[in-house]
Amino acid sequence: LRITPAQIRAGRALVKMTADELAGRASVGLATVRRAESDSGPNTSPVVLHALRAALEAAGVEFIPANGGGPGVRLREGT
Repeated sequence: LRITPAQIRAGRALVKMTADELAGRASVGLATVRRAESDSGPNTSPVVLHALRAALEAAGVEFIPANGGGPGVRLREGT
């Protein structure tokens, strides 16, 4: 599942994580997080998206695929 810039932004907001914190947890640069969150930025590599997704999932974010209503995020139950 490829995550979208909006899902990254929303996921961070759900767990009250700054872009700098996400960068540290994903072991990427802050500019990389900003580019990944940008709707008009260049395509982000699958490796970076995987790192961002893993960091957000470890913080309790659950990614929801597009299932008729578009992709989304939610807090994992018990978080």
